[in-house]
Amino acid sequence: MSGDFGYATSMPLVPAADLMSHALRHRYAVGYFESWDVASLQGVIDAAEQWRAPVIIGFNGEFLSGVNRRDEERLEWYAALGRAAAESAAVPCAFIFNECSRDDWVRRAVTAGFNLIMPADPDAPVEQYTQRVTDITGFAHDHDIAVEAELGELPGGHDGAPDDRGSVTDPAAAARFVEATGVDLLAVSVGNVHILIRGERSLDLERIASIRQQVSVPLVLHGGTGIAADALREAIALGVAKVNYGTVLKQRYLAAVRAALSPRGDGEDPHHLLGIGGEDDVLVAGRRAVRDAVHERMELLGCRNRAALE
Repeated sequence: MSGDFGYATSMPLVPAADLMSHALRHRYAVGYFESWDVASLQGVIDAAEQWRAPVIIGFNGEFLSGVNRRDEERLEWYAALGRAAAESAAVPCAFIFNECSRDDWVRRAVTAGFNLIMPADPDAPVEQYTQRVTDITGFAHDHDIAVEAELGELPGGHDGAPDDRGSVTDPAAAARFVEATGVDLLAVSVGNVHILIRGERSLDLERIASIRQQVSVPLVLHGGTGIAADALREAIALGVAKVNYGTVLKQRYLAAVRAALSPRGDGEDPHHLLGIGGEDDVLVAGRRAVRDAVHERMELLGCRNRAALE
């Protein structure tokens, strides 16, 4: 694929490499907006279609494969759902199985229907992680599936302030990692924070520039929720092509659902509150909240009207 996207109606799943190359040529970033159910996925697609923006949809592999889940999840159901959403959307979509430390699940995602995977294990030694990513990348590329990996560890912001676990990405080490593994995208730690519940952080823009000079593949920023707007715009100008969002979507979704439920009593008709699709339906409230949050982030990413649907 070359030039602008020429899509007018629904389309096949679009390779992540096509989205990244288009973003880099036109100096914007594609958002990955993480979903967890049908309503949240609908909200993401709604926003992308309304603003004619290419988008990456997907699910969190670490969450889905977690050993402490009350009930085991069926990965193939999520794969089928996301692929159907992408292929019925009127904008270019890639589909990621995001951040998973269980290599067996990552390999299942390759054959289940995702077209971008991310093996991630910040607790693993670098040498071991490099070898695992190399092996998975070879397997994925044999199936024409792209791979994203992360070098450096983001601090966590679960308590409202970044913890001290993070380690920044070294540019030279990043170049060696990309060459050794053959990954297609590289997520970097440059001041961004995972799951920052409140507040914003700036970025180490000099580090981003240095990494970009030494690394040939597109760069990714996780923790998009907590990145200050000015820093994000500058990072995109330096060559960041993908930004991940999850926390803000769930925050907005939960706030909308709680607001929709708060005035209701036990005698309320449950069908009006759940599944009928009207003004009182809490799933509608959640879907619209996700849509609006995605709209705001797409404005920052500069990806509005980049799908060239006409």
